[in-house]
Amino acid sequence: MTTYDIKMRVGLRIKELRAKTGLSQQDFAYHVGMAQSYFAEVETGKRNVAMVNFEKIVNGLGVTFEEFFHSDYFN
Repeated sequence: MTTYDIKMRVGLRIKELRAKTGLSQQDFAYHVGMAQSYFAEVETGKRNVAMVNFEKIVNGLGVTFEEFFHSDYFN
């Protein structure tokens, strides 16, 4: 796998798991209570995500932190 920085790897994982929810970026951002523009920048690896927002995202994805990081993106 290509080496990406941590922001990009987290964003790719979020995008992967969000796709499984069937929600658009806008709908998912609304679902977890954050601005779509902020969420889009997190998902594309352009922004560091605050831990409180990361927790909202992980909970919104319906996974545990362990499940989130159990991915080839983090090996």
